[in-house]
Amino acid sequence: MSQTYYLRASASAQRLNKAVGWLARHGISLMGSAELSVRGRTSGRTQRIPVNPHTHEGVRYLVSARGHSQWVRNMRAAGGGELRVGRRTRTFTAVEIADDERKAGILRGYLERWGWEVNQYFRGVTAKSTDAELLAACPDHPVFRITFAD
Repeated sequence: MSQTYYLRASASAQRLNKAVGWLARHGISLMGSAELSVRGRTSGRTQRIPVNPHTHEGVRYLVSARGHSQWVRNMRAAGGGELRVGRRTRTFTAVEIADDERKAGILRGYLERWGWEVNQYFRGVTAKSTDAELLAACPDHPVFRITFAD
């Protein structure tokens, strides 16, 4: 039985995430980052975390570089959330992509855009990896298609 992949953030990464989230909340997006808000599946409290929304073939996605994290589990339960940069908050619905063939193309594009920041979470898989290597990484990195309400 395989174990679900999740790479917990180090203390320094947690501090950096807080800073990036604070910046997004105050209107400063670092290369397209935004602050994700999603309702906690057990606590009901809003969880906030910076994310890198990704557009692939005209469709918006959220990719979990660290694997099956708490925000992923909350998103599965909530079915949506909010993305915020400054005063602009956009509500969205989210549907998880189950088809690994489809996810592989999304992950390649995500790694082309964000690899400089997230490659270390993909255990050797990069945008230049083979299709087979990307396909093998798909189960470890949940991807959600997001559709904005506005």
